[in-house]
Amino acid sequence: MVGIVVVSHSRELADGAVALAREMGGAEIKIESAGGLEDSGALGTDAERVRAAIERAMSDEGVLVLMDLGSAVMSAEFAVEMLGEGAERVRLSAGPLVEGAVAAAAAAAGGAPLDEVAAQAAGALQMKAGQLLDAAPADGTGGEHGGAVGQAPDAEAELPVVNEIGLHARPAARLGALARGFDADVTVGRAGEASRVRATSLTGVIGLGARRGDTLSVAARGPQAREAVDALRELAATGFGDGPATDTRPVPAASPARSRDPSSVPAPAPPEPGNVLRGIAASAGVAVGPARHLRRSAVLSPPPEHAADTPPHERERLERAIDEARAGIRRDRDSVAARAGRAEADILDVQVALLDDAALLEPAEQAITGGATAERAWYDAAEAVAGIYRGLDEPLLRERATDVLDVGRRVLEALTGAPPEVAPGGGIVIVSELTPGDAAMLDTGQVTGIAAAHGAATAHAAILARGLGIPAVVGLGDRLVAIAEGVQLLLDGDSGTIVVEPSAAAAREAHERAGRLADWRAAAARRAHEVAATRDGTRIEVFANIGGAADDAHDAVANGAEGVGLLRTEFLYLDRDELPDEDEQAETLRRIAATLKGRPLVVRTLDAGADKPLAALPMPAELNPFLGVRGIRLSLVRRDVLATQLRALLRVAADFPVKAMFPMVATLDEILEARAVLDQARIDTGIDAPLETGIMVEVPAAALSSARLAEHVDFFSLGTNDLTQYTMAAERGDERLAPLLSGFQPAVLRLVRETVQGATAHGRWVGVCGEVAGDPAAAILLVGLGVTELSMAPALIPEVKATLRAVDLADAREAARAALASPTAQQARAIAAGLLPGPGAA
Repeated sequence: MVGIVVVSHSRELADGAVALAREMGGAEIKIESAGGLEDSGALGTDAERVRAAIERAMSDEGVLVLMDLGSAVMSAEFAVEMLGEGAERVRLSAGPLVEGAVAAAAAAAGGAPLDEVAAQAAGALQMKAGQLLDAAPADGTGGEHGGAVGQAPDAEAELPVVNEIGLHARPAARLGALARGFDADVTVGRAGEASRVRATSLTGVIGLGARRGDTLSVAARGPQAREAVDALRELAATGFGDGPATDTRPVPAASPARSRDPSSVPAPAPPEPGNVLRGIAASAGVAVGPARHLRRSAVLSPPPEHAADTPPHERERLERAIDEARAGIRRDRDSVAARAGRAEADILDVQVALLDDAALLEPAEQAITGGATAERAWYDAAEAVAGIYRGLDEPLLRERATDVLDVGRRVLEALTGAPPEVAPGGGIVIVSELTPGDAAMLDTGQVTGIAAAHGAATAHAAILARGLGIPAVVGLGDRLVAIAEGVQLLLDGDSGTIVVEPSAAAAREAHERAGRLADWRAAAARRAHEVAATRDGTRIEVFANIGGAADDAHDAVANGAEGVGLLRTEFLYLDRDELPDEDEQAETLRRIAATLKGRPLVVRTLDAGADKPLAALPMPAELNPFLGVRGIRLSLVRRDVLATQLRALLRVAADFPVKAMFPMVATLDEILEARAVLDQARIDTGIDAPLETGIMVEVPAAALSSARLAEHVDFFSLGTNDLTQYTMAAERGDERLAPLLSGFQPAVLRLVRETVQGATAHGRWVGVCGEVAGDPAAAILLVGLGVTELSMAPALIPEVKATLRAVDLADAREAARAALASPTAQQARAIAAGLLPGPGAA
């Protein structure tokens, strides 16, 4: 094994470090002490003493030498020169003496080669850095503009943490980016605690574990210290870009830290052939194929070992790989934004910030200086920083280990030239939980199905799978990931099941079914631009939901949309500190309306609050934000914001068929107040253009009061996602409650019927813009209940249109009546599925 030599000015220190390292690595470790001067035992170093220690520790694998102070380095260098034969097998380490010796001993005892032992020694301060990362003295000194110990900072302040979940990744990234823009050295810590970190270190700031209600102490030195502190104070007031918390209750104590390292959790037993795993149907269709594990966000594989080049060359390789990874992340961000929206894409901004994080870069640099390859240095740094995140108390912050490992993988792929870690060939991708980053790199020509151990039907995995037209099942449990690579699977996205190693007959039937479905979908796509009407001629409008600008509208039209049934205007307000003005909103809406070329455009007014805080629109804290001031309630608190939107809408309505829709309406008073703001907007603009107004029915009270509300609006649009959440008292984001969140719940269907009956009494039309509108089986029930407009993700339009053409309205009504009487959501869905068309029905 690799030998180790400890060189110190103090014999006692060297002997103590050797004893500690031997305790950790075992008695067989070849480790020698070379401390103090030979004769007197006084403080100092002796090159001959070091040379002799190297010879005693020498092995075929080489020797690693650790040193304490400057002259110890010179003595070690001289000793190597005196060594002659074998000098090429000696490595001088820049690692810390005590921690480095312990880390090197542990690596050597495990049979690691010299490069790895050196890398472990060089990065030995990593875990300590998790607590005192990039630490500056408690008085704030140090850094580029640091002065003498005890010197007061040029500017300092205490910043309250007011956002809901504290300094998680994105707020920490915003803090670092802001601090980096000033000519000042900025440090931050918890108020009253001595340890401080650089404000520009993402991992350091997150490692503080600051939660809502905590106070941060920030100090700065340098020419722009005051400006930096003032800017940080303003950022903190906005909840570091997240908006202030809407919950005034005390923050509950964090649960004890739990390791998220997969190696620390016993692996579940793999399912036996013929076993059926049951989950949640997320995207319709069937697929048969081999299991293909997608590990890129959960596993960081050790790099292959090879001899290191010179440190300057290894540093250059690492820099190039980081640049390549950064470009790849940005490409993925654009892809995710196009498929799923900006909010999901923002997650990838955190990964870009990690690539510039000193917590990763500095240990990697130290390891390279100590003789490690760029691959080994980066791998060790990423694993150590991920370990820091896993050890944090806050569950949300522990999850950031996934981002670190994903960044680590990207850089290693760039260094080694390795392809993304998806097995070659087509098949069913198995994931713990699909992320937007994962989805961005899936090859839809190869992936025939998606199986996720976790998630809900409304989670990103399900939404993205439906948008891509890939059959998917989520919530299958951890046994899923124990399935071996290449094992044949049968995935049924309609029943929410996976069969492990199905029989030949079952696989053959599924292949035939998949082929029929593919042919049917191709036929549906060819007729996507035709109108949707049931077999008896009842016309149903099929619209698109979009959440962006004119490009989204173009994609909707290309998929056969007859208009836009839901334009989410939140995209105009995200990632900005100032509200968009009337001119900007009018111009953006005009571009979207022009792209639709005369097709209707239903614009939902701002739907913020609860889980959608806006930095430009801070709100006071609330006990329960999901039942608080959100949607129309927020707009009526900030009538200036609503008035600006409505003035912009009127300007566009003068030239295009635009409609306004108010979200989260529960009472008649809210409608009357919103219409009063619209009336004033007409006076202010002098525009009396026709502008239909409607409401989102997302609250059971609105459904039950529909007959009264319909007297004052032109249409209703059912937001079934929230309507189901509030009806079933089940939070949409909690995968444990996923079965309750099905839009097929009989109670939810009854509210749809109630809404239609109330609207029909006053000649109003009813649409659905929730997720269930894009489910062909649900579409049958909705039409049977009297809904005349369905709005969905653009990619789902052709199949829904084809489904409606294949059914009679009388049959749809009968199915709806049976579903209303069903005891369970599963039975209600099965009734509708019985009417789904077969091949050629498009």
